[in-house]
Amino acid sequence: MQVILVLLLIIGIVVGLLELRQALRPYSPLLIRALSWELNEQKQGLEANGWFEIYNPHHRMEVMVPEFAAKPVLLGKSGIDQIKIITRITPEHSDEETRSDNYWPAYIVKSKKSTRVRVELLLDDNDSGSINTNLENIWVDIHWVNYGPFGRLNRRYGVVVPLKKPEPLKPSEIYFKRGQNSQLLPIKTHMLGPLDDALEVLRHYAAHLLNPGDVITIGETPLAIMQGRYQHPSSIKVDWLPRILCSAFHPTSSLATACGIQALINLVGPTRVIIAWLAGIGLKLIGIKGGFYRLAGPQARLIDDITGTTPPYDQTIVLGPSDPEAFCNRASKDLGIAVAIVDVNDLGRVKVLAASKKCDKSLVKKALRTNPAGNANEQTPLVLVRPC
Repeated sequence: MQVILVLLLIIGIVVGLLELRQALRPYSPLLIRALSWELNEQKQGLEANGWFEIYNPHHRMEVMVPEFAAKPVLLGKSGIDQIKIITRITPEHSDEETRSDNYWPAYIVKSKKSTRVRVELLLDDNDSGSINTNLENIWVDIHWVNYGPFGRLNRRYGVVVPLKKPEPLKPSEIYFKRGQNSQLLPIKTHMLGPLDDALEVLRHYAAHLLNPGDVITIGETPLAIMQGRYQHPSSIKVDWLPRILCSAFHPTSSLATACGIQALINLVGPTRVIIAWLAGIGLKLIGIKGGFYRLAGPQARLIDDITGTTPPYDQTIVLGPSDPEAFCNRASKDLGIAVAIVDVNDLGRVKVLAASKKCDKSLVKKALRTNPAGNANEQTPLVLVRPC
């Protein structure tokens, strides 16, 4: 009995130390988000102006931002390499005079305070027409540094600025694919990102096509991206624990890398991940698979590591969406039909992550087995399912 008590005490101490280490890991509380972008045509090109907000939610800590830079990446067809870009950064701090020379002076973001940054992009195609014909999106890659009690952290944040958006389908242009007991309509959108509101995307591209009894589905990854739930691996501080744990996963798993596991640990804590990992190995030895994912929680299945989604998000780690059931119910009430969030692959596996009330999940699973939305760069995150 004493041996068991000592063993439990040791386990408790180890678990406590792991939780303490996780809580005290190098971490900056600063949050960044894209607010809005404006596009203005110029005589020889295009001007894109965007605003970012940096917020410090910490109740006490003050964090310095000594560096801030934007590195735009042009996305589209061949020929865009002829486009020249001039980037201008303008800090718009409420408590400091705005500079006009493109220099970023080190700035302190105080507790519970925020500041804004303006990013201007001037694109010149030298009258080649590449901007209008070949350029589709701009990936604005923000490189910024956080400096404080945690040390010096290099962080990255990217946002897609779409330059071309497809027109919503007209009822006369609809062509349904055949599904099991249903008709299927993949709906093309622009490249989605945190500048988009998911409900507004549904309204814009699908609302006018809906009939009573329809179900509209949205991919879990596009929804998570619109919620801003993605991060560059360089912003994830990897500890020794995920370097050990990741080796037990299949090489194609999003948890087979140290950053993938660390992202999960940051969400649910090291204790739950360790317990799920040990129990998962034990269950696997007796022929029961998937134990880790059931015990570690839904986010364990939903994390997409780099290469796991469409460019330019293929260079980021995408988490699962936040409050999926609440979103489904809100969207269903707004659109007047059932709404489901799904995870589908080319192997015929369909997972309904969440659905609104009275949604026929069995119909959705059967209908989407052929993966009508595709897993490449189709940009069809919405699929209309019409029972027949």
